[in-house]
This record gives sequence, C-alpha cells and structure tokens, in this order.
Amino acid sequence: MGVELWDVYDVNRSPLSRTHPRGEMKPGEYHIVVSIWTVNSDNKILLTLRAPDKEPFPNTWECTGGSALAGEASIEAAKRELFEETGISASAEELTLIDSETGVSAFFDSYLLRRDVELSQLVFQQGETTDAKWVTIAELETIFANGDFAFPNERRLKALREVFND
Repeated sequence: MGVELWDVYDVNRSPLSRTHPRGEMKPGEYHIVVSIWTVNSDNKILLTLRAPDKEPFPNTWECTGGSALAGEASIEAAKRELFEETGISASAEELTLIDSETGVSAFFDSYLLRRDVELSQLVFQQGETTDAKWVTIAELETIFANGDFAFPNERRLKALREVFND
C-alpha cells in the first residue's frame, strides 16, 4: 500500500486544493476524521479491539473510524472505514451525523448506524481490528474511565451520550 493522502482544509473547512501525507498536520491545516457508532436494537454499542501492533493505543477498544482519504467526503470515509474494519456495508442514508467538532488539526465527524449484527458475521481488518463486543452505555463509560478506550477523549463519547439521553 502506498502513502495515505489526506485532503487539506482551513479552519472553516474550506478545501485548500492540496493533499498531505498521513501524519502531523501543519498549524492551521486540518483533515477529516470519522467515527461510526453502531448501535443495535438492544441499545448496545459495537466496539472493536485494536490490533496489538496498532499504534497508538494497541489492544484497546474503539468505535469504528479513521481518516478520510484524498478525494473522499466525510460520509464516504465513514462507509469505507465501517466496511474495512468490520465488514459492515451501510448506505449513506443509514448513517446519521450526530456530531462534528473541530480539533487541533482535524474535523471530527461522528456518525450513528442503527444495525443488528451478529459478532460472528464481522470481518476484521488485518493489522487494524482483532475482536469485537457489544456493550451498554454504562459499560462503555467504565471502559473510558479505566483508560481502555483508544483515543480517550470526551469528544468521542459526548455525541453518543446525547443519543441515549434523547
């Protein structure tokens, strides 16, 4: 696989008509990062386990996600990441944008997918994901509190809490 390229945006999310290789962005430059929270009819949340060699945060739990590739819109990145990491195929209409926040060097778009999926049907991406489980929102809060969630920042959980509080 070649070098992963990201589209570069300014703080207003306007494209700067150039790409940047995966890695640290320059100050004032941003790329798009997506998270997909899959929730089943029992209101349990799908988490995947990061591979032991995956840096940062090896062997920690996470929701599906990753960076948008050059030429890819946020929703397209969400669909691709979901399929690559779990084997779940979803249409754009099935994904609901529940939050978008601006970080230091990225726009973080969080999507919700309502789907019942058997864990045995998931297909893990080699080098990315190795296991999965369904958890309640309370169990997810505990995983966060124990430091067992990759990228343990409140941004990743805030929008999901609001879905459960509706």
